[in-house]
Amino acid sequence: MSEPTSGAVPGPDGAPRCPWGLSTPDYVTYHDEEWGRPVHGDDALFERLSLEAFQSGLSWITILRRRETFRAAFAHFKIAEVAAFTEADRERLLADPGIIRNRAKVDATLANARVLADWAPGELDELIWSHAPDPATRPAPRALTDVPAITDESTALSKALKKRGLRFVGPTTAYALMQACGLVDDHLADCVARTPA
Repeated sequence: MSEPTSGAVPGPDGAPRCPWGLSTPDYVTYHDEEWGRPVHGDDALFERLSLEAFQSGLSWITILRRRETFRAAFAHFKIAEVAAFTEADRERLLADPGIIRNRAKVDATLANARVLADWAPGELDELIWSHAPDPATRPAPRALTDVPAITDESTALSKALKKRGLRFVGPTTAYALMQACGLVDDHLADCVARTPA
């Protein structure tokens, strides 16, 4: 019986990468330099959580290409500043063509900032990272079909965030956050960007 193929494919430089990371130059950079790398800090994690929520139902490239506009619109996702946004700020956001003008997602982001503003420094970071699975229990995926959309850990993280009053944090969004922020390493086994074991 032959070994299963990796699923990783050669990129522009010939090095194997996850297929999803090769569709555009933006994706190659994001895949190689950001996705799956550990992210810490309450504001940084609030940004990732917010952008994953905005991505829900859309392609990540749509968000990635607007990320700088999102950052400008949402005060660089500084929790204390977003929590202080007024109704005028909300209307400004809903009229901003540079972001995704989804009322429910904008409102969730503002509401989440207000909730998080009352947390102790480092509390969001600690809560999210407490749901990172033991890497030893997760074999490297060999093909995209080996990568889940939801796990027990992402379901537990979603429940924990919702219990604390956060919105737009379902299990799929929670798992995308875990992947993007390095709680799990879902780069394919032969991908050049995978962290060595």
